[in-house]
Amino acid sequence: MANTAQSLGTNRVSHFLYSFCLILALTIFAVASASGQNVSGAKIVSSSKAALVDSTEKYKASSRELLRLQEEEVKKATEKLEQTRQLVAEGLVARRELTENEQALANLRAKVTATRQGLADADRTIAEVIAAEESEKSLQLKTTKSLTRLTILRYNSSGPWSLTNLAGVQSFFSSTFGRALPISAFGQSATHNQLGWNHRNSVDVGVHPDSAEGKALLSYLQSHRIPFLAFRGAIPGVATGPHIHIGNPSSRL
Repeated sequence: MANTAQSLGTNRVSHFLYSFCLILALTIFAVASASGQNVSGAKIVSSSKAALVDSTEKYKASSRELLRLQEEEVKKATEKLEQTRQLVAEGLVARRELTENEQALANLRAKVTATRQGLADADRTIAEVIAAEESEKSLQLKTTKSLTRLTILRYNSSGPWSLTNLAGVQSFFSSTFGRALPISAFGQSATHNQLGWNHRNSVDVGVHPDSAEGKALLSYLQSHRIPFLAFRGAIPGVATGPHIHIGNPSSRL
């Protein structure tokens, strides 16, 4: 009995420590979420979520062990109460002792209920973190798609296109702006090899599509039924920055 009580006491200390870790993780998560608008903040939030789940799992393991010990105590207290009730009926023990044993059993059952509630709360916490992560992933995907649509202007044409048609584009640009067409990639380049795109029949022009030069170039391409993609900004794995891609969309290598 003494060993059981000592084990129960030790486990309660462990249970308290894990509870403290859980609260600490929740606090870190809340603070990180408030500052999660930048890259470092996002990393903190991700780390805090992992710490929260880990702390909650440890809390659950501690709670399950505590619940086992508490249920053993309830079983012993129930047996003791039945014995005491019998002794009271026989007039061998004062009724006051029966009342004390009933109260002790009620207290133990209340602790069991609290521990079970803690386990249920821990399961709910983990479920909420997982749901939040799924929601964030979905939101990020939608945001990425939305930004991509805003970032890329696309013009498809049934007209023929090859690199030999570029001479007309170069002539238009130089006569309009008094400088050569700022080609950043003619056909396949090391950058496109690295990104994994087949750019052999396309040309990249280093002008922003919203600039005066960019708008004039896009208008010329459309009027001559020349396909293009206009990038307003960088897109990971697709474009390194603003430019106009002349030609049909690249395929994967």
